[in-house]
Amino acid sequence: MKSLLAMALAIAASMPTVAFAQLEKGTQMRVHVITCTGTLPRNPKNRLEFLRYATTGEPRLTSKQLVERIPEVQQFARVSVESDEFLPCDSSENFKNLGTMVDARLKDPDIAGIVITHGTNTLEETAYFLNLTMKHEKTIVVVGAQRPFSTLSSDGPLNLLNAIRVAADPAARGKGVLVVTNDEINAARDVTKSNTYRLETFQSRELGLLGYADPDRIVFYRAPTRKHTMQSQFDLTKIAAFPKVSILYSHAGDDGDLAGAAVAAGAKGLVIAGTGAGHTQNARKALKALHDATGVVVVRSARVGAGRVIRDDNWQEPGFVAADNLSPQKARILLQLGLAVAAKPDDIQRMFDEY
Repeated sequence: MKSLLAMALAIAASMPTVAFAQLEKGTQMRVHVITCTGTLPRNPKNRLEFLRYATTGEPRLTSKQLVERIPEVQQFARVSVESDEFLPCDSSENFKNLGTMVDARLKDPDIAGIVITHGTNTLEETAYFLNLTMKHEKTIVVVGAQRPFSTLSSDGPLNLLNAIRVAADPAARGKGVLVVTNDEINAARDVTKSNTYRLETFQSRELGLLGYADPDRIVFYRAPTRKHTMQSQFDLTKIAAFPKVSILYSHAGDDGDLAGAAVAAGAKGLVIAGTGAGHTQNARKALKALHDATGVVVVRSARVGAGRVIRDDNWQEPGFVAADNLSPQKARILLQLGLAVAAKPDDIQRMFDEY
C-alpha cells in the first residue's frame, strides 16, 4: 500500500487527477471521483455531531482521503480522484463548470465512469442538469449522504462504495445520470429529496427506482425512457450564458405581484409551483399579461410532488407551458437550457414532452 500511495502522490504532482488504486490495467474498470461540497465529506470529531458539523471547524475529507478510508473499493474498480477539491455546485455557472470537467474526464478512454459526491439539498438539480447535457454513454453517478462521513452509523462510506460499484458496472452504461443512495439506484430525472433527515430521503415516488446496489451484485429492473445524455439536443459548448429563470410558489390569494418583480429583475422564464394540477390561482391574469407584454415564458408545474401537469386543461393560457411531471426545481433547469436555444413556447413545450 505504501508504494501505491507514493505512486499516487507522484502522479498528483504532475496531473490534474490523482490515481489512487493503481492496479494492473485491464483487471478492473477505472472510476473517477469528483468531490463537491456537501455532507458526505464532512469529518467532525464528535461522532454524534449530526446537526452542526458545518460549523465545528474540522476540515472536510478530500476525495483521496474518502477513498483511502474505504479500501474495499479496490475490489470493484481502479479509482482515481480529482485534485481540485470541493467544487461548488450551487448555480447554473457552477453546473456548467462541473459539466465541462466531467465531459473532459469522460473523454479519457481509460475512465469507465464518474462518481460525483454532492450535497443532498440540490443533488437532484445537478444530476438532472448533467443528464441533459453530457454527451456520453459512460456512467455518471451522483451520490450524497444524510450523515457526515465520520459520524456514528454514517451512510456516507457505503453510499460512496455503492456509487463506485454502479459506475464500474457495465449494466449501468447508457442509462443516463444515476443517483445512488441507501442501496438504491434512481434516475436523475425522476428522483427527489423527500425527507429532511431520513436516510431513505431520495425517492422517485410513483415512478419507482431503477434498481439496487445489493451486496451480491448491481441489479436493474427498468431504464429511463425520456431523452437524456447522448440523445439530448443541449450542447454546453454552444451555450454562452443561461437565461435567468425564477420559481414562484403558488398559494391561495396569490395576486401575481412577485411574478412582476421577477420579470423586472431580469427573469426570462417563470416556473410556477402551482396548486393542485398546476393552477396559478389569482396570478393567472397577471402571468398572461406579463407573457404578452414581455415574452417571458411561463411554465406551470405543481407543488404537490407527484403527477403530471397537462397543457390542455382548465388553467392553461396561450403561451403557457406545462411541466409534465417535472418538479419545479427540475423544470427550472430544463427551462434555462431550453431558453438558451429556443424562445417560442411551443418549442419549449416540445422539450418538456420529450425530456
